[in-house]
Amino acid sequence: MSIPSYEPLNTLKKVADNIWIVDGNKIKMNVLGWGIPFSTRMTIVKLSDQTLWCHSPIEPNEKLLQEIDQLGKVKHLVSPNKIHYAYIKEWKKRYPDAIAWASPGVDKRAESQNIKVNFDYYLKEGASSYWQDELEQLIFKGSRAIEEVVFFHKRSQTLILADLIENFEPKKTTSHFWKSIHKFAGIADPNGKTPIDMRMTFLGRKEIARKCYKQMLEWQPEKIILSHGRWYDKNGTKELKRAFQWLEK
Repeated sequence: MSIPSYEPLNTLKKVADNIWIVDGNKIKMNVLGWGIPFSTRMTIVKLSDQTLWCHSPIEPNEKLLQEIDQLGKVKHLVSPNKIHYAYIKEWKKRYPDAIAWASPGVDKRAESQNIKVNFDYYLKEGASSYWQDELEQLIFKGSRAIEEVVFFHKRSQTLILADLIENFEPKKTTSHFWKSIHKFAGIADPNGKTPIDMRMTFLGRKEIARKCYKQMLEWQPEKIILSHGRWYDKNGTKELKRAFQWLEK
């Protein structure tokens, strides 16, 4: 594939105390009938009880799983939105006692794709008692098509997103075609934002989304982890304001 990966893959990369990312293999997703390539990234937080909270688990790899086992016990497998869930089934096989958390609509999405995933609990508006002291949580509403559950790691001031911002780097993208697509969709670094197809689903409902956006601003993130493309290791609040300018129009 001609979009950048973020090597080394399938290994822990420390973001701050008790929070790591893992960059995974590229995938192709069907978007409006197109097989579009995406880089993948998951986030792991070690909670105060020493268990692990895993956001958007990527394709499992034995070497990676052994590395994770050295960190602590995997307890939470989190689907942040209905298109980030596919590998939870495989992780659940490895960690049968882990809790699989469903995002809004993900069970119906999985059923429509003939992917059997047994979720244990639904993510709700407020943070679960398992992690409320360490992670803030809200459901980003307003879209007619998809709702994403957003998280904020308080100690490191890190906002954790899936698809609300995508940020592909043109200098690392070898295909002129995909460079053009990323630019058209508004997801080309350094100006990555919500993809245009997702933005269109907020038409007429932006006021609902603005309330969620303002809540994220109140958290004043220093870092923003994204599932796709270059993430922001500094100036998080500034980047958040830039990426969501479309909500002001």
